[in-house]
Amino acid sequence: MQLDIRLFAGLAERLQTSVLPLSVEGESITADGLKQKLTELYPEAAAQISVSFVAVNQNYAPGDALITEGDEVALIPPVSGGDGSSSVQETSADGLYCITDQPLSVDEVTSKVLDDNHGATLSFVGTTREMTGEQRTVHLEYDAYIPMALAQLELIGREIAERWPGTRCAISHRIGTVDVKEISVIIAVSTGHREACYEASRYAIEKLKQSVPIWKKEIWEDGSEWKGHQKGPWDPTLPPSV
Repeated sequence: MQLDIRLFAGLAERLQTSVLPLSVEGESITADGLKQKLTELYPEAAAQISVSFVAVNQNYAPGDALITEGDEVALIPPVSGGDGSSSVQETSADGLYCITDQPLSVDEVTSKVLDDNHGATLSFVGTTREMTGEQRTVHLEYDAYIPMALAQLELIGREIAERWPGTRCAISHRIGTVDVKEISVIIAVSTGHREACYEASRYAIEKLKQSVPIWKKEIWEDGSEWKGHQKGPWDPTLPPSV
């Protein structure tokens, strides 16, 4: 069986490829078996592989999930939110969720959730900060597994609608280079009352940081580093702690 494994962020850098061809004996392999095989073949990336999740057909796969030839397979390192291609703009069918390499507009995203019967509208705006402690960031670079990232954003919207019925949500995330003070993500939420609005907005950003395959690379004056999930063991299939 022949598989092509998609790689991202630090894993792609370490193995110097974004698509890794892999020959596997037999007609299937489990997600855990795939990670074990990759660890044996690429021991220099063992630490990164061990904390990564396998995605099959743009869904996070449990360890015993079977992978067969023809499946779209990706190895997802801990997410956080590389270089983007020019003029990238992928949007969900309903227009509420977007991934783009173009500058983001708070007014544009917020307008998608305004409702005559909602008394609360909240827009969360994430920007690039210059100083983290004593370290100066020159800019950030974001990479994404775009089709899966968009599907995960839509899933966040559905989860919010289930937890806070009637809530409207829209999310746009930028990829590529994002300079200091520029916007990387906008989450707009509207509800009938402010309590639910605050709660839904907080849930959206925490879930995004936990499960959406978007990676952030900090570029400093004297180096760079990929930043992933930083709240203990990473499991994108669990609900976020809010």
